[in-house]
Amino acid sequence: MTRAQVFQIGFIVFVLGGLGYEVFQLLGFESISAGIAAQSILILIIFAWTASYLFRVFSGNMTFMEQRKRYREAYEKLTDEKIREKFEAMTDDEKNELLKSVEEESIEQT
Repeated sequence: MTRAQVFQIGFIVFVLGGLGYEVFQLLGFESISAGIAAQSILILIIFAWTASYLFRVFSGNMTFMEQRKRYREAYEKLTDEKIREKFEAMTDDEKNELLKSVEEESIEQT
């Protein structure tokens, strides 16, 4: 989040508080009651936003995590394609030799 976005959000919250106060006064609330009601609604909105943020954090649906996941999938797809191209360009003897060496390594690792 950029600094400009933080200022925009702060300004929006400030304006919402003022509008809420005016709306509650138009509905017949006294000045103090209108202020308390507007603040209460803003606090509920902030709690809901914080709860949604925490939910995204714990469920792993953060923007960075999603970008990382997409990058990883694209990287694996590109890598798989390059490996497949190299394998298809090999002769049959080279393919058989490679497969035997892979089998030997997998047996050694187990």
